Amino acid sequence: MIIGIDLGTTHSAVGVVDSGFPILLADEDGKRIIPSAVWYGAGGEIEVGRKALRRRAAEPSRVVTSVKRWMGADRVADDVLQKLGKSPEQVSADILGELKRIAEWRLEQPVTRAVITVPAYFNDNQRAATKRAGELAGLEVVRILNEPTAAALAYGLDKLKDRSRVAVYDLGGGTFDLSVLEMEDGVFQVLATHGDTRLGGDDVDGMIFEWLSKDIKELSPAARVKFLEEAESAKRALSEEDIYTIRIPFYDGSSSLEKTLSKRDLDEMTKAWIGKTLRCCRQAMLDSGLNIDQLDAAVLVGGSTRMPAVRDAVADFFRRPVDVTQHPDEAIALGAAIQAGVMSGAMTKMVLLDVTPLSLGIETFGGLMNVLIPRNTTIPCKAGEMFTNAADGQERMRVRVLQGEREMSRDNWELGSFEIEMEKLPKGQARVGVQFKIDADGILEVLAREISTGKDVVVKIESSAVNVDDAAVEEMVSASVEYAFDDMSERIFTEAKMKADELLPAVAMIIDQGLVRDEELEAIRSAVTAVNEALSTGAANPLKAAVSRLDAATEAAAARLVEKAMEEALEKELRL
Repeated sequence: MIIGIDLGTTHSAVGVVDSGFPILLADEDGKRIIPSAVWYGAGGEIEVGRKALRRRAAEPSRVVTSVKRWMGADRVADDVLQKLGKSPEQVSADILGELKRIAEWRLEQPVTRAVITVPAYFNDNQRAATKRAGELAGLEVVRILNEPTAAALAYGLDKLKDRSRVAVYDLGGGTFDLSVLEMEDGVFQVLATHGDTRLGGDDVDGMIFEWLSKDIKELSPAARVKFLEEAESAKRALSEEDIYTIRIPFYDGSSSLEKTLSKRDLDEMTKAWIGKTLRCCRQAMLDSGLNIDQLDAAVLVGGSTRMPAVRDAVADFFRRPVDVTQHPDEAIALGAAIQAGVMSGAMTKMVLLDVTPLSLGIETFGGLMNVLIPRNTTIPCKAGEMFTNAADGQERMRVRVLQGEREMSRDNWELGSFEIEMEKLPKGQARVGVQFKIDADGILEVLAREISTGKDVVVKIESSAVNVDDAAVEEMVSASVEYAFDDMSERIFTEAKMKADELLPAVAMIIDQGLVRDEELEAIRSAVTAVNEALSTGAANPLKAAVSRLDAATEAAAARLVEKAMEEALEKELRL
């Protein structure tokens, strides 16, 4: 038995495949969705879900909500978590523990294995943190599944015989993803994904809260909770109504507030917020290589897609009516249950092929990014390449593991680094093989092997040395497009300069040894001058052209140098 869990920012759910059908499991109140909230009592008591939320007004400093936004972060700027001394993993583990309890109560048997969903744009550290939370809850996490992919599994369950290309727009309480998938004969392949792990319905609550409280100098923690609750109520109401009146009596013991918010006002307030999601959609479509007209459907999931302004904007972007056949709050949990059923054997005829959202590689000589696994590569996968020593007698090589889309390593993110010892050999003769392997959970393992000695170094990148702010993920891809020309120019110059640094001393040597004929000398010297001039100006394409010209001009002399070396070696051997 394997359960499927949607561990959401605002709500969570658990499901399982029973008799070939995915179902969500309800708690004692008959509710299939539980709030992702945890109350920690002064005496060590813990309550999860609706019980925790009911305590928030009286004890706001003891109730943790939206903890998913802090998963995998190196710095948790949440006052409640800091005061309670709780880590995001521990709070998430308590939510998962409650879901595990519900599943065991409903199924009347112990549950130890689970599939847990995460946003497609969760980085390696966030995925590893989610996995640790599952383990803290007593669960073996057999798969970390991307949320839009889970939603596509739920959507495609009755379309197994059709070939469909769908865009899944998943806008939840705290995260957003757009994934483009192709489904055919039970095979679900992710073509591209893009998103923002700090973008969701919580932001709308915050906007309404700021609007409500802009003329109030100070609010107590309890009053802030009340204002946020009313902001959320207004957001939900305006998905159905045109006008909503917010009333907060005696929020500070004596003052009351009453304000009217219209649907039009909310649409204006959230225009830029929705625009951020559409930029992610645009990038995902570019990455997929598909035109919008090649899609069969744009599927909406996530509670925030109930907002009419969101639905209208997505429909305009994809130039088609949006598909809202999936339950916004339940589709991801159902998809997780389906994947769990596939893995346990309770459901067959389905295969899931996911992708990695950003390129992975290592730094090479000159500070260049050498990509081993390009973004949007189907996972699980592995790729490797052979590298050599950059200097005579080099004793070790430092392997910097990078993630990102820029040409220069300094502009990408370092996930980790390690060193591997090398045999002391002349430049270019030592060999180190580096292999990247990404498992089905999107967690990276790096293997480096020194060929002559056979020594291995294996590093699992699941607790990165550097954690990147989630909002920077979108910036990374945008920057790669914005600076594409400059980046490529710098790469061309760097590669040409490295070639020039090798070629110029070699040319001087063959001239000194008299291996250059008179008719070749003028062309070679002219080419050397062109290389030096291009180096001084920093011009990439002129340098590349000048280096190629010098290489061609010295080709015959270089051949004579090789011939001379071979003759000397032969004579030496004959003398022996």
